[in-house]
Amino acid sequence: MVTRIGFVGVGRMGLPMCANLVAAGHTVTAGDARPELEPAVVRCGARWGGTLAEVAAGADLLITMLPGSAEVREVVAGSGVLGALPATAVWVDMTSSSPAAGRELAAAAQARGVAVLDAPVGGGPAAARAGTLQVFVGGDAAVLNRCRPVLEALADPQRIIHVGGQGAGYTVKLLVNLLWFGQAVATGEALLVARRAGIDLDVLRQALTASAAATAFIRDDLGALLDGDYLTSFGLDRCCEELAAVADLAGELGVPAQLTQVVEQTYQRALRHFGPVDGELMAVALLEEEAGLRLRDDPARRLPPK
Repeated sequence: MVTRIGFVGVGRMGLPMCANLVAAGHTVTAGDARPELEPAVVRCGARWGGTLAEVAAGADLLITMLPGSAEVREVVAGSGVLGALPATAVWVDMTSSSPAAGRELAAAAQARGVAVLDAPVGGGPAAARAGTLQVFVGGDAAVLNRCRPVLEALADPQRIIHVGGQGAGYTVKLLVNLLWFGQAVATGEALLVARRAGIDLDVLRQALTASAAATAFIRDDLGALLDGDYLTSFGLDRCCEELAAVADLAGELGVPAQLTQVVEQTYQRALRHFGPVDGELMAVALLEEEAGLRLRDDPARRLPPK
């Protein structure tokens, strides 16, 4: 069982994940580009690495949990991390990255003998704290079996899913997010039509939940939207980055993706309008503004500033 873990990226998701690894009995050395995070890392029982290369040195397993593809490239290729990893180590990238960005880095790691898994996660900070994340794993099944005890400290064991070979984890996570963002846009449009038509949105929600249109978004996330919560645990710019990666992948594979493009364009319009604010549902906020209509007439409900 792997016990010496290097962990890079201790933000909203990474810090509680790091704490869960410590609680499971692993020896964890963590680091981040932001040195001000050192006290929080030490409080959770991990050791702070002076440099990211120091985090990787001596690790049986290196986990990266970063905002996006550019940060993964910078950390792994630009900060000496890959060169510091022992040749017997495993690198598990839990970032929601793109397959294209991951291929080159995975090849460089494997050329040194380092095994690689792409294992992006589903679930927000609350799931990270509870250790109930979902993990979509791409890579060799034997490597996953070696790492499973570590991943089970972070995720629901039944939701650690081996989805295919190298890059498949990235792809599946992007597709999950595409469908979720697409449901957000479609649901937002439907709600605005209903509101303008005079239909009570709580009644509509009840009808949708019991209908053929029911989805996890309607069941789990619609209530937050109707309460004026645009889900601020993830940045709008990151949503756009992931949608662009899906659109690029579809183009690379020669697959028609008109609906993907519409969803991406809607989120890009929201980014231009609001800027890189936090909020996975800011595309719906944009639709509200364009319609000149709020889903709720609540004076306390305010959109983020432009």
